[in-house]
Amino acid sequence: MLLRDWDPIGIYGILEPADEYDAYANKAYVMLMDEGATASEIAGYLFTVANEHMGLTDRGRLAERSDQLAKLLVSLRPEFSTH
Repeated sequence: MLLRDWDPIGIYGILEPADEYDAYANKAYVMLMDEGATASEIAGYLFTVANEHMGLTDRGRLAERSDQLAKLLVSLRPEFSTH
């Protein structure tokens, strides 16, 4: 989902870096499932990763994409817990 719906560096569809976001996905999953994080907390994490760790500067778009993905993840939390 991070690759398809968040993808701040634009690598979706490129085979070689397909695992680029795995560590961030793992942390987001722990936040979601183990810590019971809110969409706002997950969005904040994703935004910080893109902005501070990746050095990206399109703050408006980064915040929007981070927020959208976080809301999607939280909406899917019940389905993740059944697997």
